Formats: sequence, structure tokens, C-alpha cells
Amino acid sequence: MSELAARFAQVLAGRRIEAVVIGASAGGVDALVGLLPALPVSRKLAAVCILHVPGDRESRLAELFDARLALPVREAADKESVEPGTLYFAGAGYHLSIEHDRVFSLSCEPPVHYARPAIDVLMESAADAYGPALAGILLTGANSDGAEGMQRIRQRGGLTIVQDPIEAQAATMPEKAISLCAPHLVLPLADIRALLPLLETTTP
Repeated sequence: MSELAARFAQVLAGRRIEAVVIGASAGGVDALVGLLPALPVSRKLAAVCILHVPGDRESRLAELFDARLALPVREAADKESVEPGTLYFAGAGYHLSIEHDRVFSLSCEPPVHYARPAIDVLMESAADAYGPALAGILLTGANSDGAEGMQRIRQRGGLTIVQDPIEAQAATMPEKAISLCAPHLVLPLADIRALLPLLETTTP
């Protein structure tokens, strides 16, 4: 077993991941183009992505990735249940959160870290909804959004993975998360891609 495979086996031992939340900002589209094709195509794992999108501009991310991926992709809607086997994107202009009954909620609360949607809002709510069954992934970005969200995921027993800031297009976001929450794994994008299919194997 390689050193990387051994690390993966160690952090995944005994886990039952049901959902993964992925946050990014500057450079995030390119990172997701390289990462998301590795998401498992199954009915076991739900995935939610959030990028900083200008509020005065329509997000086309769901459309972009629906054409690239084999699994269903759509923009998250208010009061919609989070379904396994689906990739959701946060739309523009609204914070996206997940309620305890695992239903999406949209809100017009003030921006967080100058962003709406904000990564912290999604990750903190998802951590409360899924607890140890959540994996959080934070990628490239130019501010501190996501660091507190990753901290909440870790506090609730979830798995935390951060892109190595050395290779990130914008290092601030991963650096802030690393300093605040001491994530389980700090990995280059290629290794996060290798990990994604393994998350499915932890589901019941």
C-alpha cells in the first residue's frame, strides 16, 4: 500500500460519509473542472458546491457542469430535499444552507466575508445537519471564507480536506482554513480527485 493510500485508509476508517460540500473562490472553476469528474456516479452520496458568484450576475455553473458530468447536476432550490446521487450548485444572490431535515434553504441575510452565497454559511449548516457523515473540501480562494465552516465540520466529527495552498491559484482561503481548523488532509488537487471515489465506499 502506498503512503497516500495508507493515509486515506486511516482517515476514512469507520466513517460513513453521506454528503460532501465543496467551497472555492478565485480559481475555483478551473479547480472544479479538474476535480468534479471524479465524483462517484451512484445513489449514495450527495454533493454541494459553492463558489463566490457576483449577486448581479446569473450563475451558469450548474449548466456548465451538467454538460461535463455523468451524474445529475442542478442549482439548489429553496425547500428542496438534498438527494443522494446529485450534484448541487449554490445560485447567485442568496446564501445557501441545509436544514436539520436535510432540505435546502435560501436566504438574503447580509454577505459574509463580502460574499453571498458564502461558503461558511453552507458548511456550518451542513455540519449541523450531517455531523460525522459530512466531508468538507475547501479549494483555492482569495479570502478567509470557508475557514470557520471547515472548523465547524471538524468540531461535528466530519472529515476536512483542504487543497495544498502551494498549488492553489489563490492561497489565502486554504491557508486560513489550515491555520484555524488543522484539517485531516492537506492535498494537491490530483490527490483530492483520487480520494473522491473512496468517499462512496464509506456509505452504508
